[in-house]
Amino acid sequence: MRFGARIFKTGLAVIIALYAAHLLGLEPAFFAGLTAGLTIQPSIYRTYQRILHQVQANLIGAALAVIFGLAFGQEPFVIGVVVMISIAIILKLGLDSSTIPVTIVTIVIIMGNSPDDGYAMFALARFSLIMLGVFSAFLVNLFFLPPKYENKLYDEIFATTENAARWIRLITRQDTNVQARREDLEESREKLVELDQLYLFYKEERNYFRKTKFAKARKVVLFREMLTATRELVHVLGSLDERENDFYHLPEHMKRLVQQQMDHLTNYHGRILARYSGKVTTQMTDFMSEEADEGNESLTESFMNSYDYKELSREEWLNLLPLIAYIIEYNSQLDHLDRLVESYFTYHQEDDN
Repeated sequence: MRFGARIFKTGLAVIIALYAAHLLGLEPAFFAGLTAGLTIQPSIYRTYQRILHQVQANLIGAALAVIFGLAFGQEPFVIGVVVMISIAIILKLGLDSSTIPVTIVTIVIIMGNSPDDGYAMFALARFSLIMLGVFSAFLVNLFFLPPKYENKLYDEIFATTENAARWIRLITRQDTNVQARREDLEESREKLVELDQLYLFYKEERNYFRKTKFAKARKVVLFREMLTATRELVHVLGSLDERENDFYHLPEHMKRLVQQQMDHLTNYHGRILARYSGKVTTQMTDFMSEEADEGNESLTESFMNSYDYKELSREEWLNLLPLIAYIIEYNSQLDHLDRLVESYFTYHQEDDN
């Protein structure tokens, strides 16, 4: 059993909402707790955005509940009609559809058990309970364990890159368990989807100080390119896995070239990531880039000659062409990422460590 930050914050938001409701004399307090649990979001910005949409959506639901309740009563049929009209208006206005469940709760608790006298004040009290839960969730997300997506994103990218590089080294040396490799490859592909979502959370985080605003904008670009480079590496791994037999039937000098080139590229990739985290200097970066480019030329030339000199059949050559193309694209992406990292530290020396 694992209790992550979001689980802890959800529980804390519910606790705060319940205590706040009791202190303010708003009953039943569990409505505030329910809303707080439904409103917690994975990022501060999303919680803030959710509040804006939630306030609008609940105002719509509460207003319609009061109007229809006074005009037509609180029959189940009337409640259902109010729910349908509210949902239609929310969608028409382009509000977040995730606000709909809380809006339905607002409508039901206003119309489901309301007194005959003081109906408007009763509706206001119930609406206040809902808003109390929404704001409790926002405060918890803002002040308690705010998410640090930059660190998490970097660590996940680094781990995924290292794992893919390890499998490539094993494949090129014909020393790998096929079943374990393919299970890990599938996990790596799933991890890329998770990384895309994590990157979106990081991109959504807002900086309100001019000093850090431009640095954040550059980091967003950097992480996008880091993700692209890792994705290219996983493509190379997938291509090697798919064409394993064809690779093993390559002439020895070509297998050695692929092995050496992938060793150069994965080492180069690891050094770029280490450079971003401040673990290494730039002294070896240019040399590694030149070494990778030379290896790329040698591999491309050897592959083209293998067809001209009939070392490979036409079918084998065409089948291995995507693998060589992935390796070339991976090399190109690493050169681009390297330049971006160096450019970043040129303008933001204070972040060097």
